[in-house]
Amino acid sequence: MKKTLLISLISLTTLSAHADEGMWMLTDLKAQNAATMYEMGLDIGIDQVYCPDNISLKDAVVHFGGGCTGEVISAEGLVLTNHHCGYSYIQQHSSVEHDYLTDGFWAMNRNEELPTPGLKFRFIERIVDVTDVINAKIQAGEVDETTAMTRPYLNKVASELYEQSDLKGKKGIDIQLLPFYAGNKYYMFYIKTYSDVRMVAAPPSSVGKFGGETDNWMWPRHTGDFSMFRIYADQNGEPAEYNENNIPLKTPKYLPISIKGLNEGDYAMIMGFPGSTNRYLTQSEIKQRMDATNAPRITIRGARQEVLKAEMYASDQIRIQYASKYASSSNYWKNSIGMNKAIIDNKVLETKAEQEARFAKFAQEKNNADYAKVVSQIDEMIEKSNPILYQFTCYSEITRGIEYSTPDMLLDSLKNAIQQKNKAGISKFSKLLKKQYASIHNKDYDHEVDRKVAKVLLPLYAEMVEAENLPAFYATINGQFKGDYNAYVDHLYDNTIFANETNLNKFLKKPTVKAIDADLMKQFVEAKYALRTKLINAVTESRKGIDLLHKTYVRGLCEMYSPEPKAPDANFTIRLTYGTVKPYDPKDGVHYKYYTTLKGVMEKEDPTNPEFVVPAKLKELYEAKDFGRYAMANGEMRAC
Repeated sequence: MKKTLLISLISLTTLSAHADEGMWMLTDLKAQNAATMYEMGLDIGIDQVYCPDNISLKDAVVHFGGGCTGEVISAEGLVLTNHHCGYSYIQQHSSVEHDYLTDGFWAMNRNEELPTPGLKFRFIERIVDVTDVINAKIQAGEVDETTAMTRPYLNKVASELYEQSDLKGKKGIDIQLLPFYAGNKYYMFYIKTYSDVRMVAAPPSSVGKFGGETDNWMWPRHTGDFSMFRIYADQNGEPAEYNENNIPLKTPKYLPISIKGLNEGDYAMIMGFPGSTNRYLTQSEIKQRMDATNAPRITIRGARQEVLKAEMYASDQIRIQYASKYASSSNYWKNSIGMNKAIIDNKVLETKAEQEARFAKFAQEKNNADYAKVVSQIDEMIEKSNPILYQFTCYSEITRGIEYSTPDMLLDSLKNAIQQKNKAGISKFSKLLKKQYASIHNKDYDHEVDRKVAKVLLPLYAEMVEAENLPAFYATINGQFKGDYNAYVDHLYDNTIFANETNLNKFLKKPTVKAIDADLMKQFVEAKYALRTKLINAVTESRKGIDLLHKTYVRGLCEMYSPEPKAPDANFTIRLTYGTVKPYDPKDGVHYKYYTTLKGVMEKEDPTNPEFVVPAKLKELYEAKDFGRYAMANGEMRAC
């Protein structure tokens, strides 16, 4: 069988690859997966995929930004990633005058590469199984099982281990210690972080984002979903902040790009940093995900996105300002829609019920009381937490969707300074308020767009949640404004201290306690945060003890399926999945090839829909069949 390595973006895994199910830990490949990988067609040594002591494919795969994957494709730090992963950074560099989102960007030499503040690339230097360390601390009574899974405690242990490591003091080294298999195992990651990253190339959105949200999370797709960046380092090849004297990173491992293409049956594997998965949830927990998380998210984000879309279509300035925000919102909006549909279509709830019945039988055979009762204990807790989690999702989506805010704590500090007649304090906090104003009214914020969003979301929130569970500012809406949401929002966006620079300057000219106390946006923010605290406490209380129940359940499931290995849930750490390339038959009468071609782009073209506009140059090349060396043997030009 032909061997093809697809060290690719984990977020682009499609149903055309039939994988040996799971996102596997690199440290466990030799013991758990190597034999199957060789049978499927892997023809390099497993140590070339991952080796703790030598350079391997792992060293050409980077964690891009906060939640994507990139692949090093040259010896001088050139990194390939998705267009949607680079999208916020392309937007960061874009303006009406330099609209890289629409037109694309290509640096023709190193001097044209664009420094990208805030973007970091992380390489995995080392992965260590520290399960025995954590278990020893539990057994010694230093920590209980629940606390052992918490971030503060794991950060403390990570710091202790780092102090003993030969990597201590090395430039750019970060550490991360996380639970796996619901706390049945623990791994520590030593990470080398580079912060001088420069944008090299991005196609126009009509290529890199072709199909938009319509095709997102769908197959078949026809998008040229890529962008390129370069990692820079100091003269010694070590991480460094941006400096014009920095040089491209000399990478010890990179992935040459093959243009041979794929054939059905080829072995394929994907290495990257997948987000979070929850493959070990019970049936009740999946139902909760559908109803208490996905459903309200779909409703609220959909309403906000309709406002943003209309405004973005009407103005290039707004389109550029809100491009990344819209993409970020719609990504998980579409994901939630697809997840709920897939759960139903694939009968996931029924499969989970069968698994739980099998587990109950297994527990009985093992005479294990903890296993016998754990599912019912989880179910009871989920039933209790359903209403409060639904409320919290509604709250989070609404408050995240409205950007306008005011620094209530800073205003309180100014208020105290005024009451104490502290001139130095008044001057200090006045200056900080000006800085905060600039942060709120930043280059990617439009006050009028946000006003329209608020006018849609605030009444929607009241429709979705009972009145007694709404923030306190709804009493102001229903009392002072007699239920007129438009009037309330207009007051917030026109008359409050932070609504505009004129209001702020007028207030700072003569700040008073009365003005601070009367500010409705400050009251809005205080009510928002008060409810947030209440909801977080309620959610935490309703789920108290569930981590230990999950630990028991996952341990039991792994025992039940033994000796067949099971992969841990994804958690943004480096993983590998593998399989063979195959077509896809989702339902009767429907057959999808494992690839798409440029012909499909032309078939989808719709000049009236911004998601399906095809560049004139691309149409010209298609008509001329001018595909150069990239054409397949049959003359087709593959798209995905």
